[in-house]
Amino acid sequence: MVWAGTSSIGQTPLIFVPAGVKVDTQTYRGLILEPGVQDLSKTMFSGNPFVFQQDGAPAHTSNATQAWLRSNNPDFIQKEEWPPYSPDLNPMDYSICSILETRGCLLSHTNVDSLKKSLCREWERIPQEILRAAVEAFPKRPNGCN
Repeated sequence: MVWAGTSSIGQTPLIFVPAGVKVDTQTYRGLILEPGVQDLSKTMFSGNPFVFQQDGAPAHTSNATQAWLRSNNPDFIQKEEWPPYSPDLNPMDYSICSILETRGCLLSHTNVDSLKKSLCREWERIPQEILRAAVEAFPKRPNGCN
C-alpha cells in the first residue's frame, strides 16, 4: 500500500506502508500524517494556507485522527463534511492513482523493491499540469453527489 498527496502546486513523496500492516488510526498517524502531512504548510506550501482532503476510510474518520488534524493542520475537510460513499471525489482516486498504476506497473516486477522504485520514478514523472488539472476539477465534483 502506498500513500501520496498532490496539490495544484506539487506533490508529496510517496510513503509505503509495510506489507501486512493494517492501516488503523495509530498507523495512519504514525506512518502518514506525522511524516507526510504535518509539515506541508512549511514545506510544499511555504506557509500559505491549504485544505487537506482525505476520503472516508475508517482510519481517516476516527475521532483521534480528526482531533489530530484539528490540532496540527490549518484546514481540512472534516468527516461530517465529506459525502458518504464517494470514492470518486478524491483527485487521487478519480485521476492520479490510475496514472501512477499504469505507468509504474507497465512492466512486471520481480520483487517489491523493484515495484517501489518504479512507482517513485513514475510519480516524479507525472507532469504538474496533470496534477493541477485533477486538483482543480475537485470543486465541481461534490455537486454530482447530491
